[in-house]
Amino acid sequence: MYYLYILKCADKTLYTGITTDLERRILEHNEKKLGAKYTASRRPVKLVYSKKFKSRSLASKEEARIKKLKRVEKLELINQNKK
Repeated sequence: MYYLYILKCADKTLYTGITTDLERRILEHNEKKLGAKYTASRRPVKLVYSKKFKSRSLASKEEARIKKLKRVEKLELINQNKK
Protein backbone atom coordinates (compact mmCIF):
# COMPACT_ATOMS: atom_id res chain seq x y z
CA MET A 1 0.00 0.00 0.00
CA TYR A 2 1.26 3.46 -0.90
CA TYR A 3 0.13 6.78 0.46
CA LEU A 4 0.14 10.15 -1.25
CA TYR A 5 0.33 12.92 1.32
CA ILE A 6 0.35 16.70 1.58
CA LEU A 7 2.02 18.44 4.50
CA LYS A 8 1.52 22.01 5.64
CA CYS A 9 4.83 23.47 6.78
CA ALA A 10 5.34 26.02 9.56
CA ASP A 11 5.72 28.77 6.93
CA LYS A 12 2.29 27.77 5.46
CA THR A 13 3.80 26.23 2.31
CA LEU A 14 2.66 22.81 1.09
CA TYR A 15 4.79 19.73 0.46
CA THR A 16 3.58 16.67 -1.48
CA GLY A 17 5.10 13.19 -1.37
CA ILE A 18 4.46 9.43 -1.36
CA THR A 19 5.39 6.72 1.14
CA THR A 20 4.55 3.21 2.31
CA ASP A 21 4.46 4.23 6.00
CA LEU A 22 2.74 7.54 6.64
CA GLU A 23 3.45 7.84 10.38
CA ARG A 24 7.16 7.07 9.93
CA ARG A 25 7.49 9.54 7.06
CA ILE A 26 5.88 12.41 8.96
CA LEU A 27 8.19 11.69 11.90
CA GLU A 28 11.16 11.80 9.51
CA HIS A 29 10.03 15.14 8.11
CA ASN A 30 9.64 16.59 11.60
CA GLU A 31 12.55 15.13 13.53
CA LYS A 32 15.15 13.33 11.48
CA LYS A 33 17.66 13.99 8.73
CA LEU A 34 15.80 11.53 6.50
CA GLY A 35 13.07 14.07 5.75
CA ALA A 36 13.16 16.17 2.61
CA LYS A 37 15.55 19.13 2.44
CA TYR A 38 12.53 21.31 1.71
CA THR A 39 10.81 20.50 5.00
CA ALA A 40 13.96 20.51 7.16
CA SER A 41 13.97 24.30 7.47
CA ARG A 42 10.16 24.56 7.62
CA ARG A 43 9.40 22.44 10.69
CA PRO A 44 7.10 21.51 12.20
CA VAL A 45 5.01 20.02 9.42
CA LYS A 46 1.42 18.83 9.76
CA LEU A 47 -0.40 16.22 7.68
CA VAL A 48 -3.36 17.88 5.93
CA TYR A 49 -4.21 15.31 3.22
CA SER A 50 -3.57 11.64 2.48
CA LYS A 51 -4.90 9.05 0.07
CA LYS A 52 -4.20 5.30 -0.28
CA PHE A 53 -3.11 3.65 -3.52
CA LYS A 54 -2.59 0.00 -4.42
CA SER A 55 0.61 0.62 -6.38
CA ARG A 56 3.57 2.96 -6.43
CA SER A 57 2.78 3.78 -10.05
CA LEU A 58 -0.71 5.07 -9.24
CA ALA A 59 0.56 7.06 -6.25
CA SER A 60 3.36 8.60 -8.32
CA LYS A 61 0.99 9.61 -11.10
CA GLU A 62 -1.32 11.33 -8.61
CA GLU A 63 1.66 13.00 -6.92
CA ALA A 64 2.81 14.41 -10.28
CA ARG A 65 -0.72 15.66 -11.02
CA ILE A 66 -1.03 17.37 -7.64
CA LYS A 67 2.40 18.97 -7.87
CA LYS A 68 1.27 20.69 -11.08
CA LEU A 69 -1.74 22.26 -9.35
CA LYS A 70 -1.74 25.86 -8.20
CA ARG A 71 -1.73 26.47 -4.45
CA VAL A 72 -5.41 27.47 -4.49
CA GLU A 73 -6.31 24.21 -6.21
CA LYS A 74 -4.32 22.20 -3.67
CA LEU A 75 -6.10 23.98 -0.82
CA GLU A 76 -9.47 23.17 -2.45
CA LEU A 77 -8.46 19.49 -2.63
CA ILE A 78 -7.48 19.54 1.04
CA ASN A 79 -10.72 21.26 2.06
CA GLN A 80 -12.87 18.84 0.03
CA ASN A 81 -11.21 15.94 1.86
CA LYS A 82 -12.13 17.39 5.28
CA LYS A 83 -15.87 17.31 4.52
